[in-house]
Amino acid sequence: MAEQTSRAGTIVGLDLTVADAPGVRDFYASVIGWVSEPLNMGSYDDYMMLANGEPVAGVCHRSGGNADLPAQWLTYIAVDHLRASLAQVAEHGGEVLRAPTTTAPGGFALIKDPAGATLALMQNPYAR
Repeated sequence: MAEQTSRAGTIVGLDLTVADAPGVRDFYASVIGWVSEPLNMGSYDDYMMLANGEPVAGVCHRSGGNADLPAQWLTYIAVDHLRASLAQVAEHGGEVLRAPTTTAPGGFALIKDPAGATLALMQNPYAR
């Protein structure tokens, strides 16, 4: 079993939210060779994109909680203390766009950095 260590500061996810998730899923399958695996979201499926059998990205429907996300790749970066990191965002010229629904492992918030780039901070699932 792999050692579970802190992944703080590392990219831990990459999602693309779009109006036509099946079409974009097929685009990346054809262009890059990714294989899609449905991810049940209740009334619809999003798609986990796999390379060599390993998850590398997600292609998601612009629906529900994702309805307001721009059609751009969203990078998730792990932090050990989500609330503490969010407290630093405004202090350093950024903006919290969406507060986390939970700060449990895997909980995330959307932020904008001082240059206007959007990213997600995710509570590190391996924080000690």
